[in-house]
Amino acid sequence: MSGAPGVLRVRPPKAILFDFDGTFADTAPDLAFAANQLRAAHGLDHLPLSAYRPHVSRGGRGMVWVGFGKAPGDPDFITLRDAFLAYYAERLCVDTRFFDGIDGFISTIESRGIAWGIVTNKATRYTTPIVQTLGLHQRTTCIVSGDTTPHAKPHPAPLLHAAELLSVEPPNCWYIGDDERDIQAARAAGMPGIVADWGYLGGTDPAHWQADARAASPAALLAMVESTLKSSA
Repeated sequence: MSGAPGVLRVRPPKAILFDFDGTFADTAPDLAFAANQLRAAHGLDHLPLSAYRPHVSRGGRGMVWVGFGKAPGDPDFITLRDAFLAYYAERLCVDTRFFDGIDGFISTIESRGIAWGIVTNKATRYTTPIVQTLGLHQRTTCIVSGDTTPHAKPHPAPLLHAAELLSVEPPNCWYIGDDERDIQAARAAGMPGIVADWGYLGGTDPAHWQADARAASPAALLAMVESTLKSSA
């Protein structure tokens, strides 16, 4: 464990909620492929995956910024974003994979009777097919997408909605994410927020995010869970 105050200071989790892109699944290859398809359509060369990866947690905004240097407010942004999303929709889950250790982590917490779910800013029309392709729809207790509630992260509404679906009080839910807005949302919802240091991290330093803890890997995260369970026994 590194960075923020120790997670041992918070309650043992009755539920664990995950951000999706960059925390639960490595979606960067498919998102980068779509961005490069769009660049090719504009007569531009492909960019390496490494150029896109730090910006994946920003979704279409991040991919358009890397691929074309356009941000919301630029005249061409919406056209480029919509074209990017169309390419992405054609190839959602070809090279997307769990991060190493995630599948084992959820199997272990399931055996401990800890519920888990996904809270993402990804729209339902993308989240649902990917979750089904990865075989998660029969395992996860809840999936909250970016359009499930009127507000997306960093607003706390999606996290609070997930807690309600799980019938777990927010302080008993841990939220795991790889972007500063994940930690902001967790803090606003009254949930312990833990940084997934194995994720994309948005090109910023998580040491400044005021997270409750940071985990270098899913194995390190599991050690945190086990430690809190043991200390509360």
